[in-house]
Amino acid sequence: MNATELRERVIAAARTCGADAVRIAPADAQSWTHERLAASFARGDLQTWPYDERYAATAADPRTLLPAARSVVCIAVAYATPAEPPRPGHGRVSNYAWSSDYHRRMRALLASLAGQLEAFGATTAVACDTAPIAERAFAERAGIGWIGKHTNLIAPGLGSYVFLGEVVTSLPLEPDAPLRKTCGTCTRCVSACPTGALRGDYTIDAGRCISDLTQRRGSIPRDLRPLIGTWVWGCDLCQDACPPTNRAPRAAAAFAPLDDESRAPTLGALLRLRSGEFKRRYARTAIGWRGGALLRRNAAVALGNGLDRADVPALEEALAADPHPLVRGHAAWALGRIGSPRALARLRTRLARETDQLVLDEIRAALLSISQ
Repeated sequence: MNATELRERVIAAARTCGADAVRIAPADAQSWTHERLAASFARGDLQTWPYDERYAATAADPRTLLPAARSVVCIAVAYATPAEPPRPGHGRVSNYAWSSDYHRRMRALLASLAGQLEAFGATTAVACDTAPIAERAFAERAGIGWIGKHTNLIAPGLGSYVFLGEVVTSLPLEPDAPLRKTCGTCTRCVSACPTGALRGDYTIDAGRCISDLTQRRGSIPRDLRPLIGTWVWGCDLCQDACPPTNRAPRAAAAFAPLDDESRAPTLGALLRLRSGEFKRRYARTAIGWRGGALLRRNAAVALGNGLDRADVPALEEALAADPHPLVRGHAAWALGRIGSPRALARLRTRLARETDQLVLDEIRAALLSISQ
């Protein structure tokens, strides 16, 4: 077959496998992507994650995945499903994490597509989230969409609620042109971010991003905890404020919530979640990779931000009995934020019994916040 026919068959194969959008990027090293990534790492934008200059160079060159690479088949799959208003006593979860782990579905799709490309005599390498390739940059180069001021890729007709994946291949496919589009003067996503993580220049300080904060290990900075609200995993505020995303359909049935608790977990139950129950509920979702202690920590922060005195018993139970100091410490903060007489009494009682220094520091800070 000629080059045009080969390209058409590759695109048709991607569509058949389940891609909502598919376009081709060249597999050359992208110096602009390398420079942007290196600058981001140098600023400390992604300091939660172990990225460096070497990673920037690797992610900008698909040939590090496949030395014979000639083309990158970039795909996007829409995943948005209807959201519900926040409910008292319930946490908020990012849309992408409501259903079964998208990595498995995307990898299955990409593996199927790669198999069809290999039938054409190609060699391939599959990338989806965890491989060292700048997915959004290559999707932008292929013209699937443009990078918004919220730093997510916005695909025309699909919005920013899209999963991205790539098949790097030795096939010499004619590349698509990038879109000539930006967000213009729109800054709705910037205004919607409670923590000021978005700078408005298409960059993000991920250290202030709620999505990052709910997934990072260790303590959440105290000054940022009140701004997290009731998010317990991820955050969709910037995307929900994005006009092209709002205009896009939210009907991805394959990514519908597993159940009501997956979309809006009961915070009291989440705070009591132990490892066995965590594995049962979350092992097959995109939340499962971090462990139950982080979810309990996030639930404590969300309960503190709920400012409901009825939640004090659950928080005092976590402060007294949770096996993880991280959770006990954030429960102490939450009790201090609620600041009721009972919360104050429980903090004083625990101060005399606690042995972990991190938790003791949190208790003292909580008591100080109540007294001020």
